[in-house]
Amino acid sequence: MTHQLLLRFDSFDPSAFDADAEARGQVGLTLLQMWREGTGRHWALFSVNDADKAKAWLSKEAGLGHPPSASHMLETV
Repeated sequence: MTHQLLLRFDSFDPSAFDADAEARGQVGLTLLQMWREGTGRHWALFSVNDADKAKAWLSKEAGLGHPPSASHMLETV
């Protein structure tokens, strides 16, 4: 099974997102696609190499006070 992670950002800071690229890469997340909805909300789809590491990264982001507004771990069927 292949995992993907869909994130929603209600408020999006491109500089902060870019600055976090290395940390996402270290946990096996690869950006596949990004969409903008309206004027501010952004969606990002990542491929996931290790679901447990991705979930740990999400927990860490929440602990640091800047998590995505919503996250969905998806798996192909």
